[in-house]
Amino acid sequence: MTCYVYIIYSSLTDKYYIGQTHDLRERLVSHNEKKFKGSSTSFASDWELFYTLECPNRSVALKIESHIKKNRNRTYYSNLAKYSEIGERLLRLYHLGSRHVLDNRFCLMHICR
Repeated sequence: MTCYVYIIYSSLTDKYYIGQTHDLRERLVSHNEKKFKGSSTSFASDWELFYTLECPNRSVALKIESHIKKNRNRTYYSNLAKYSEIGERLLRLYHLGSRHVLDNRFCLMHICR
């Protein structure tokens, strides 16, 4: 089942949030209606989609979500939105497996910085 990795942005708080879901519209509504009590998105209600990446399944989406969260860098988020090839490389890296890891890590490091 198709899954999406997403980055949302709140201009009110100038914060980003990274997540994954099967239903982008419903998830964005949930964040803005503060349905996730006590979560890091519950302090704002002006969340907007900043970036999305369609993944073939939840397993790949979780790996890419983790990868993006580890980078915690506004420049990286902007580059993801600006350069579609970064998302394509992430999909290849986490969907095809370890045989392509070294080439993709090299490419990701040099494009994203």
